[in-house]
Amino acid sequence: MQSRDHFATRLGFVLAAAGSAVGLGNIWKFPYMTGQSGGGAFLLIYLGFVFTIGFSVMLAEFTIGRAGQRNPVGAFRALKDGPWSAVGGLGVLAGLVILSFYSVVGGWTIAYAVKAATGALAHSDPKSLGDTFGGFISEPWGVIGFHSLFMALTAGVIAGGVRGGIERASRILMPILAILVMILALRAVTLDGAEKGIAFFLTPDFSKVTWDTVNAALGQAFFSLSLGMGAMLTYASYLDKQVNLPRTAAQVTFLDTAFAIIAGFMILPAVFAFGFDPASGPGLTFITLPAVFAQMPLGQAFAFMFFALLAIAALTSAVSILEPVVAYLIDERRMPRRWAALLSGVMIWALGVPSALSLGPWKDMTVGGKGFLDAMDYLASNIMLPTGGVLIALFVGWSISARAQEEAQSDGSHPFPLIRVWIFICRFVAPAAVAWVLISGL
Repeated sequence: MQSRDHFATRLGFVLAAAGSAVGLGNIWKFPYMTGQSGGGAFLLIYLGFVFTIGFSVMLAEFTIGRAGQRNPVGAFRALKDGPWSAVGGLGVLAGLVILSFYSVVGGWTIAYAVKAATGALAHSDPKSLGDTFGGFISEPWGVIGFHSLFMALTAGVIAGGVRGGIERASRILMPILAILVMILALRAVTLDGAEKGIAFFLTPDFSKVTWDTVNAALGQAFFSLSLGMGAMLTYASYLDKQVNLPRTAAQVTFLDTAFAIIAGFMILPAVFAFGFDPASGPGLTFITLPAVFAQMPLGQAFAFMFFALLAIAALTSAVSILEPVVAYLIDERRMPRRWAALLSGVMIWALGVPSALSLGPWKDMTVGGKGFLDAMDYLASNIMLPTGGVLIALFVGWSISARAQEEAQSDGSHPFPLIRVWIFICRFVAPAAVAWVLISGL
């Protein structure tokens, strides 16, 4: 068996895990979902779910990964004989599906960074920008080209290994990401009229809260932390045995949430300042925001910074999604890392081509009544990830409870005062809550 690579430092792991969690879900999805769900009330419900259920499932993944010291399939098999390794297999498969369409959207972010740099987005008319976006995603060669570039970058980082690839990239990209988010948020909150967006974001209006709001907050809290797909589990398998797992899980959860909140300050005040609709949905990023930037002083520079940070966030998440697939090929198939990265990268790229074409030449082809990209997103987000999350919580809460408690406390080196609360959440609360998301999604 090949000697297992490890993160050089705990900081490197925290940055890599935070990079996994901080992705398009935080910077693209969180602001528009907050806009659609009433602002401050959604934020409070989201925070409640993040620091209870989200933290608990993340710690469960950390515990399984470090105890098993292998990829998701091997880790479950090492901890418990029987069918549980299929849960790890579901995580590996989920990574394949998710990254296939995530890479397409990641390619969009690179393309829009280029467009912003060249002045192609310097329009304040959302209709014109909508035509620009529609023209771009319907042109096959451009979309496939940027999808290919994004997958090549992702596989290239993974091929460098844990220390030389993942950790090194995270140490460079995460500080850049933090600086760009801070600059853009500072500019947004100082715009004339930004106070309306700040008030919307921070003032709860519980009269607008429905069960749909609660479901959306729970789903966003769970998925924004990169849970249920084996990414956190695989990263934790490269951790030293003396790392304090609960504290590390809390730090990653806090960093991920901080980025989401700052993204809210970066986007919602600017949208309100220029009179646009905060509930404009997914188009907020590629249509509404360029119109906002076009009306700002130095708008072209800010537009480039925004799409550059979006591309960086997408890349750090994509790296974590690909790693469980590569780790599986290394551990179970004895494949050298570079060949595993190349093979899995090509497989995922090929699976992503239909998603790239589904908004253009193949837009009339549907799977279950949805375009291919939407169908892949639905399969992953509404079925695979919630199922994985429920099973991970049940595995830790019931099947390996005693072993999990020992591992979470580093065999007594790092006592965790809330250990019984954590096990209770894994046994009852998290499975019930995530199953509710699963049933609601279906």
